[in-house]
Formats: sequence, structure tokens, C-alpha cells
Amino acid sequence: MVIRMNYDDLPEVKGPYVHATKHHGLLYVSGLTAFGTEAQTHNVESQTLAILQQMTSILEQEKRHKSDLIKFTIFVKDINQLPLIRPLLFDFHEGNLPSCSLVEVSKLIHPDLQIEIESIIALHE
Repeated sequence: MVIRMNYDDLPEVKGPYVHATKHHGLLYVSGLTAFGTEAQTHNVESQTLAILQQMTSILEQEKRHKSDLIKFTIFVKDINQLPLIRPLLFDFHEGNLPSCSLVEVSKLIHPDLQIEIESIIALHE
């Protein structure tokens, strides 16, 4: 059974998707961005921190830990900004590094956005 989830404290979903879906002990988190947050018009570091705060909120609500993060997929508009993003990710993961893919894209859903992160989280051992 697939359970579709939206989280009240995350920016409102405006498209044909939900924040996350649960299936067979995994939580698949849709691409999170700074859209609808104070960081939307700020630099890539601010946008990354806003996304990581959303991820922290999901983990807390699901009663999971950063060690339960299995996979990150990161989409950036400028791969040259990786040195700005990388330290924020290391700090966020606290040594519990997930598998990860990094993809440079030409556009995201809004011209202000510079980064989007999706993830997979283990819901039980």
C-alpha cells in the first residue's frame, strides 16, 4: 500500500504531487526547494539550508534520524557552486553520509531557485 503525505510546516504543494510517499518501509521525499520560503530569493547556501531544515522537519515528524537517510539526489543550476553546498551537506549529515547523485540542470520550477534535493529515508530497520 502507498501512503501519500503532505507536511503542514513545509511550503504548500502547488503541483500534481505530494511531499512524500511511504511504501514498503521507505519514505520517498519529493524534490524540496526554497520556493515559498524566505530563502527563495537568496543565495544557494541560504536555499540549501532552507531545504535541509525542511528535511529535518520531515525526519522529526517521522521519528527518524539522519542515519536513516538512504539517498539524496541534488539538482543544481550551477555545478560550480558545489564548494558552497558541500560543507552544509557534511554538517547536516553528521557523519551519516547517504548515497548521493548530483545533477546540473538548466532550470528549476521557478527562476529564483538554484537547488532542489530529493531523498529516500528508511522508516524501520
